[in-house]
Amino acid sequence: MTNDSASLKSQLPFELVYQIVALIVAVILVHLVYITVIRPNAEAIQTAQAERVAQGEEYVQDRSLYVVLKDFEQEACFILMFWAMAIMGYKGRAALRERALLTADIVPVSEGMSILPEDTREYTRAIQALPDEVQNYLLPRALMSALQRFASTRNVQDVSEAIKSVCDSESDRLDSELAMVRYIAWAIPSIGFIGTVRGIGEALGQAYKAVEGDIAGVTASLGVAFNSTFTALVISIVLMFLMHQLQLIQERLVLDTQTYCDQRLLRHLQVRSE
Repeated sequence: MTNDSASLKSQLPFELVYQIVALIVAVILVHLVYITVIRPNAEAIQTAQAERVAQGEEYVQDRSLYVVLKDFEQEACFILMFWAMAIMGYKGRAALRERALLTADIVPVSEGMSILPEDTREYTRAIQALPDEVQNYLLPRALMSALQRFASTRNVQDVSEAIKSVCDSESDRLDSELAMVRYIAWAIPSIGFIGTVRGIGEALGQAYKAVEGDIAGVTASLGVAFNSTFTALVISIVLMFLMHQLQLIQERLVLDTQTYCDQRLLRHLQVRSE
């Protein structure tokens, strides 16, 4: 319990700092791309189109990606997308590091060998010899909990329940830590709908110009409405796909850890009959 609490105290501040820095970096980079590439090109395209309309030239208006992405709602969606991807990248990397430990022989038990309650101290020393960071991974914690439970209760069923309890609590923790990513995945379409409301509101405010025959302002405002929703929904689809892939990696880590404990430890436990 002491090791787990110390691990959380050391891990949470670092992860919080990482998320804050990732958000700041995402804001700076996305805004830099917008002010240097997207908005200048969008303004140039719209100016050229306005000149052609003023000259009475007939043409088919091309749908430019710069014009679709130029508004503030789309910029906010991209910032949130890259922030969520940074958070998921951090968690995915941590899960893959823990998964690599499943190939290691942490508890060296040969085939046909039995572990008695009196032998658990030797195996716990092997786990305690691991680096502090590695000891905080799911697999060493599950093995340590199982060995300690076996030494104290001398009951294999209690060991199985201890392993399951550690894995279940880890699964709940991993799921709860994705709350921020889920919030971002919900917020992105909401920001897109805000752009839709803003665009429709501007279009209604210029309805009198459309009655007079000038529909340029109305079409531009409706473009803001539809472009923001389109961009937000596409980004949300991509983000949800990545989030489900991360959940799949984490769920497999928990299930494979439980399988590792069953095959490498649990089936070797034996209690002498008196």
